[in-house]
Amino acid sequence: MKKEKTVDFHIKWGWHAISRMYNAYAARFDITMAIGYVLLNIDLEEGTPATKIGPLLGMEPRSLVRMLKNLEERGLIRREVDGNDKRFVRIYLTEEGKAKREMARDGVIQFNNMIRERIPLDKLVVFLEVMKDINRMVEEENARIKAGEAEELPLD
Repeated sequence: MKKEKTVDFHIKWGWHAISRMYNAYAARFDITMAIGYVLLNIDLEEGTPATKIGPLLGMEPRSLVRMLKNLEERGLIRREVDGNDKRFVRIYLTEEGKAKREMARDGVIQFNNMIRERIPLDKLVVFLEVMKDINRMVEEENARIKAGEAEELPLD
């Protein structure tokens, strides 16, 4: 099978193009796409437990630790021990972090508005349904692999 005929090729190709576009946009504000995504996933009022950020973004713990350290050093976040449970650390945005978050948010909105202007709604609805189905199938397969139930990918 040629790579251009595989589903995963098109998903990865599309994501890399979007990633390059977001990084070019973010560079104007001295951040990266990854930083923008972290900032967008921190609750403005309540903060977010550090342990919840990684799974939201699909980041490995080591990468997340490095990212949070970098964000703290840059003055974009602060860490506070949770008032209710001292075992948890909550991540809060600083004023500078909130400003950078708003810049990232604007970029995401601009991109999504551009897509909605150029792609008919009926096509977008089908695309989103298909992506949900693909993600559900991948999660099911990951669960089977993790449980040791799958030895090879089902090809039928």
